[in-house]
Amino acid sequence: MTPSVSRLLEPIRSSYWFVPSVMSVAAIALGIVTVWLDSGPAADWLDGLGWYQSVKPDGAHEVLSTIAGSMITVAGVVFSITIVAISFAASQYGPRILTNFMSDRGNQVTLGTFVATFLYCLVVLRTIRGGDEDFVPQLAVMVGLLFALASIGVLIYFIHHVTQSIHINTITSRVARQLVGSIERRFPACVGDPPDQSDDQRAAFRRKAEEAFGNGDVARIASNKDGYLQAVDDDRLLSIACEHRLLLRLDHGPGEFLYRGGTVLLAHPSGRVSEEIADELRKSWTVGSDRTPEQDILFLIDELVEIAARALSTGVNDPYSAMTCTNWLAAGLAEIARRQSPSPYRLDDKGELRLIVEPSLFDEHLQRGLGRLRPYAARDVNAATHFLAAIAGLGEQNLSARQRELLGEEADALLDLARRELDGPSKDRVEEQMAITRRALDQAEPAYGRSPRGQKDMSGPRQAAARPAAE
Repeated sequence: MTPSVSRLLEPIRSSYWFVPSVMSVAAIALGIVTVWLDSGPAADWLDGLGWYQSVKPDGAHEVLSTIAGSMITVAGVVFSITIVAISFAASQYGPRILTNFMSDRGNQVTLGTFVATFLYCLVVLRTIRGGDEDFVPQLAVMVGLLFALASIGVLIYFIHHVTQSIHINTITSRVARQLVGSIERRFPACVGDPPDQSDDQRAAFRRKAEEAFGNGDVARIASNKDGYLQAVDDDRLLSIACEHRLLLRLDHGPGEFLYRGGTVLLAHPSGRVSEEIADELRKSWTVGSDRTPEQDILFLIDELVEIAARALSTGVNDPYSAMTCTNWLAAGLAEIARRQSPSPYRLDDKGELRLIVEPSLFDEHLQRGLGRLRPYAARDVNAATHFLAAIAGLGEQNLSARQRELLGEEADALLDLARRELDGPSKDRVEEQMAITRRALDQAEPAYGRSPRGQKDMSGPRQAAARPAAE
């Protein structure tokens, strides 16, 4: 899916109105179809059922009016409850969590069910006639009754769902599943040739890139608007580079803020870059007013850090919620650590260097997650000890020596902060946990099959498609 199409679909996927709108249109269409069946093909079908009793015009009108009135009332109550839940979540866990509630399919389907039932009853009501032109759409009335029964079941589900959806475990696990799913989805993808290049090849590509972008023969492709870089179509960039025999270097990844006129992409040689080609290159990325989790993995990490930081604030003082976020952050880092660093150099089918995109490494995600959470965790003994326990758990993963070294540095940094923030038995508990963490990191086996060449360890593309990932 191209960024332009994705940009159009993302607001629809995360909107509160789309699913109810589709259900409402479907209900209107169903009402028209069932009335048509009652007036023709299925006019006498229900009369053949011994257990079914036909409804008179007054009774049908009363039943459908009651259903329609109750459904629109319940729809208003459902909307009010949703707004209250959203307000609570925003104040408790942060405003960026609102997208998860607005895009929740359970909330959307619940509202859509009541609105659709209301509209269906209105469509059928207008066709009921008494007197000389007596007409009662029996099938349509029965379908309306079935909708009412289904709506009762949906209401029971909604009461359970809305209370469950604001639970901290539900919120953090939903964000974390998005994070792990995004890592699994983005990191295996490659742009151009696979990243199994030797050190000599990478050194040659590095020299070629330095020569190309260091001699001044470079065209700077700038952003034409302010906003966040939301997505990058890496395949399109590579295709344009091959078509026009260019060497491109992407200097930004999804989630970074772009300024109008700021350089996003460098192209060599500049003589082959016309204004039309520059416009074509700009269409390879999308810029919006906010960050989205589509390609921006760090956005999901930031959400978990924000929830944990709020939980550890003085006003909330909920270390156990912060510990839950720490667990999921560690799970995401473990998923990232399982992937080897991809090459930043992407080639065409003839082996020519065409695209350079620097991958983000394990340490960048570590600092963005546990690193940003560290100052808050150090102030609470429970959060600090759990923080160190999570690092010890990461050390038991199949990590490289460099990755374990980075984890050790993060643990040391937390210990230094905790010594300043805590005293007495609390500080002693952190010291004891630090000793356990050090042993876990020191005794961990090195990653099987890793080369000792000292190449950087990593997570994969700096942020999704724009940062090519490992196999």
